[in-house]
Amino acid sequence: MIAGFVRDWVDRHFTAQCEFLAAMVQIPTDNPPGDCRAHAEAAAQRLRDLGLAVAAYVLPKAATHAAGMISASNLLVRHRFSDGGPCIALNAHGDVVPPGLGWTHDPYGGSIVQDAVHGPVMYGRGVAVSKSDFATYAYALLALQALAARGAALTGSVELHLTYDEETGGDIGPRWLLEQGLSRPDYAIGAGFSYAVTTAHNGCLHLEVTVRGRQGHAAMPESGIDALAAATAILTDLYASREALKVRRRFVA
Repeated sequence: MIAGFVRDWVDRHFTAQCEFLAAMVQIPTDNPPGDCRAHAEAAAQRLRDLGLAVAAYVLPKAATHAAGMISASNLLVRHRFSDGGPCIALNAHGDVVPPGLGWTHDPYGGSIVQDAVHGPVMYGRGVAVSKSDFATYAYALLALQALAARGAALTGSVELHLTYDEETGGDIGPRWLLEQGLSRPDYAIGAGFSYAVTTAHNGCLHLEVTVRGRQGHAAMPESGIDALAAATAILTDLYASREALKVRRRFVA
């Protein structure tokens, strides 16, 4: 009954949900450079317009700069249906990598195009991951509120964690919310293409390497050291290591 009600309610509000998503796509949040405060302000206002209570936490410049960003805010939406029961946090990130080349539509347009195979398709950065979750999480929570208004006895609470530092590691987003004690969820669902239960995830290691050479005259090139040649050797070893990692498998019981 609950699942059916939520599904039908979301279906009836699908057009509004798409409009919400398009508005999120139309505000660039490329990271780098990571200037995301304006998007957070717009997202917070739209959520409030939907009747949701939003707490916005603007990160200090020192924290954003340390993360390699210009500006960011964390949005926390919390709705408690009753005392007791679990707290379920739904996390989404508003920052995206720059669009790159080869786009056939405006990457910040949020335009909907009729596709012969897939039907209506929206184009834009973050349509799939993870500005889409800003919309889907919000409307899922609204559907649950509508269900509770009809007398359904729902327990626990739902939180939306809308952050902006996924592309730089999550330290000033999800981690910050937890370290500050602003949220203590029992369960969490993160943004992604699939919501299957997993036991492991790809790792990430960011390095900054400086390769120094030694100048030499073109008439006596052997007297110098070519930093580019040395860097090429480093890259070759890194790519070879990447191929070796493909055969590794780790299973967690």
